[in-house]
Amino acid sequence: MKRVAIQGGLGAYHGIAAENFFAGEEVEIIPCITFRDIFKAIEKDPNVIGIMAIENTIAGSLLQNYELLKEHKLPIAGEYKLRISHCLAVLPGQTIHDIKEIQSHPIALMQCKDFLNTLPSVKVVEHEDTALAGRDIMEHKMTGHGAICSTRAAEIYGLDILAKGIETNKRNFTRFLIFGNRWVVDEIQKDEAINKASIVFTLPHNEGSLSKVLSVFSFYDINLTKIQSLPIIGREWEYQFYVDFKFNDHERYKQSLIAIKPLINELITLGEYSEGVTPAE
Repeated sequence: MKRVAIQGGLGAYHGIAAENFFAGEEVEIIPCITFRDIFKAIEKDPNVIGIMAIENTIAGSLLQNYELLKEHKLPIAGEYKLRISHCLAVLPGQTIHDIKEIQSHPIALMQCKDFLNTLPSVKVVEHEDTALAGRDIMEHKMTGHGAICSTRAAEIYGLDILAKGIETNKRNFTRFLIFGNRWVVDEIQKDEAINKASIVFTLPHNEGSLSKVLSVFSFYDINLTKIQSLPIIGREWEYQFYVDFKFNDHERYKQSLIAIKPLINELITLGEYSEGVTPAE
């Protein structure tokens, strides 16, 4: 059995991604309140696997999660790209005309703004989690309230679904990273073809320092899929760079890392793993 720690309650998109990533295996979901709590769950039980959203095609990157990965030094085992589709869930027997308030995570509310605009008299309230918003409605018998959540959450908490696919942009995907202790990662990756990596590096505060590093990656045929800068706390106007890239030749990838070392101050490899497939709509 795979024990996977997620941020959110049962029925959260993190849990759906975990079950899909480990399809065909028995999965026990360990709900956590915050992303940092995922790492605490792994500290408590070193065999626990973590899964954490890292970017969304609409909302962008979750910058604090990059920092958590760097801080805790747990290698990435893989990634999963999930199509995010929201529904409006209510207590059984409620209709759209009964709803006076809708609650959900602020990102989900943002992603459903066109649908919410069709309900101008309904109050919109932010909640810490999509699935927990649905759970609260059921546990507290909150008539007149609706939750924007996954259909999985609605099923788990016994809610009626009034509308499906209410997200504004149907090309709404979230990329999740799966991580854990080294022996856990090795077990997950034993049959995987490694063709992607995530690293973080810092640069000297010199003119052209970033372009020189990028030129090295280009020379070694490394395909950068993402580059994200974050300020270095306590060192004004200096930045660290989080980079994702794909490669066809693992040896040339390793050579590229050796080649950039004279150009950078620090290099940390967050993980080497197999690229996730973007699902069809």
